[in-house]
Amino acid sequence: MENKSQPNKNKEKTNKILLGILITLLIIALGVGAYFVFFYGKENEKEKELAYTGLIKQISDGEIEKIEMTVGQTSIKVKQKNIEEEKEVIIPNTQAFIELVQEKVAEGNSIELIQNPENTFIKISQTAFSLLPTIMLVALFILVFKMQGLGEKGKVYDADTVKEKIKFDDVAGLDEEKQEMIEIVQFLKEPKKFNEMGAKIPKGVLLYGKPGTGKTLIAKAIAGEAEVPFISMSGSEFIEMFAGLGASRVRKLFEKARKVAPCIVFIDEIDAIGSRRSSGSGAESENNQTLNQLLVEMDGFDTEETIIVLAATNRPEMLDKALLRPGRFDRQITINVPDLKGREEILKIHSKDKKIDENITLKSIAEDTAGFTGAELANILNEAAILATINKREEIKQDDIEEALKKVTVGLQKTSRVISDKDKKLTAYHEAGHAIVSRYLETQEPVKEISIIPRGVAGGYTMYKTNEDKNYISKTEMEERLIALLGGRAAEKIALNDISTGASNDLEVATKIAKDMVTVYGMSDVVGTISINTEKDPYELQLLGEKYADAIGAEVKILLDNAYIKAQKLIIEHMDKLHEVAQTLLKQETINEKEFEKIFE
Repeated sequence: MENKSQPNKNKEKTNKILLGILITLLIIALGVGAYFVFFYGKENEKEKELAYTGLIKQISDGEIEKIEMTVGQTSIKVKQKNIEEEKEVIIPNTQAFIELVQEKVAEGNSIELIQNPENTFIKISQTAFSLLPTIMLVALFILVFKMQGLGEKGKVYDADTVKEKIKFDDVAGLDEEKQEMIEIVQFLKEPKKFNEMGAKIPKGVLLYGKPGTGKTLIAKAIAGEAEVPFISMSGSEFIEMFAGLGASRVRKLFEKARKVAPCIVFIDEIDAIGSRRSSGSGAESENNQTLNQLLVEMDGFDTEETIIVLAATNRPEMLDKALLRPGRFDRQITINVPDLKGREEILKIHSKDKKIDENITLKSIAEDTAGFTGAELANILNEAAILATINKREEIKQDDIEEALKKVTVGLQKTSRVISDKDKKLTAYHEAGHAIVSRYLETQEPVKEISIIPRGVAGGYTMYKTNEDKNYISKTEMEERLIALLGGRAAEKIALNDISTGASNDLEVATKIAKDMVTVYGMSDVVGTISINTEKDPYELQLLGEKYADAIGAEVKILLDNAYIKAQKLIIEHMDKLHEVAQTLLKQETINEKEFEKIFE
């Protein structure tokens, strides 16, 4: 695709220039202000001050030669006879004072009057310094407005100018989704063919799925295959601090699309502007206007205009229903996490430009990364390449892959952290407890590695093999997952006769699973087959009443208590193995799969 770095650099350069101008103006303003403050200091001010009552007396006595007034100020400059310096007087009421001066002059007082074209008795002038605050505010407003509207919103990637076109071959692990998109490409290439048949070209396609699954990539691949202009814009770019700019940018985006049609308009993170409308004010009202304009523009396509709007989001449930109806986003495609075959294909693409040891099989990496997205797989290979370079290897080795996988999933290894013998022993028995309990649970995955070397925030970890992709999880498997999670706490209590804070994350995960079993998946006989998702609607539980809330709490506690009892039972039955695993960990810090299984042979 087109190199975006140059436009971004130009935009940053212009922003810096404008910011420099703003800072310069502020410095000038402060300098002028400081000059007036210090030049006309307090001592000088005291010398030049004259009481208002004294001024009235001096006017009556004919001692005033000249009076000067500035618009917008409540002070006047007074020139006394036979005195060179002018003095300042604070006047309580401007109009009353003007009338007073007029009256005194009419009485024959010898004041030297300075007349302006309006024949007023008071000279009224407006200095640059008096206008400085106004000038600064106007300059600030203009600069901020310019910076808000700076840069071309909606980058256009033309088929002739893009150097590296992304095609469907560059997108792996999304075979079914690509088949769906082939139709979109045909619409863009041969719109007349479909119009003659009476088929209406879809106006919009919504892509949704987890972050990193390839939503943006597949949108670019459609443009690359169809060889049409691709206009890309993020939902957050529509949101501005000035009301009305969001809707204006939507209009300009579609005006640009009409000029280069047939084309694709891609709006990434559309939930930033497409969330459900509300009756709020301020920012919510601005979002409503932006969304309304988007709805109007999508309705306003002519049949001759071959413009397809692609949008991506991680949260489809947040979108306004008006966006999702037929005629706007006609098709909604879920971009799923890749399966085993898909992961292997993704790894092949990302390993093309990397030197990988021939003994490493991409399938084995794919087997160990169930549930990983395409972006995460690319990150693992990139981290492995970095590690191989640091270690001065000729090729990426299996150790580099393994270390990269641990780094991404568990965290950075912290070998420099000083750990007491007591903490080492506690961690060893805690991790051994997880491994032993999992070993005797039928539904749990085999143990791959156990370690008491700190990584990230964890003092140790137990990794499991992921041999298969699972779309569904049974109640038994979830119950045994609770037992495995509480195995570490159970081992601490039985082997060391004490418990620690090390199980805090285990308890958090276990509580979440137990709560989902009861509230989301309807796996409780007491609560019943009901789904209550408080993450989507925090008030959903309140509508059911306190009895339901109490019943849910009781069921969650029963699930956790039963799991903890079973975990303790397994630890007691296999205490000899627990001690052996823990002692091995204390000696060598890490146990791999073969070493772990050897203990049980």
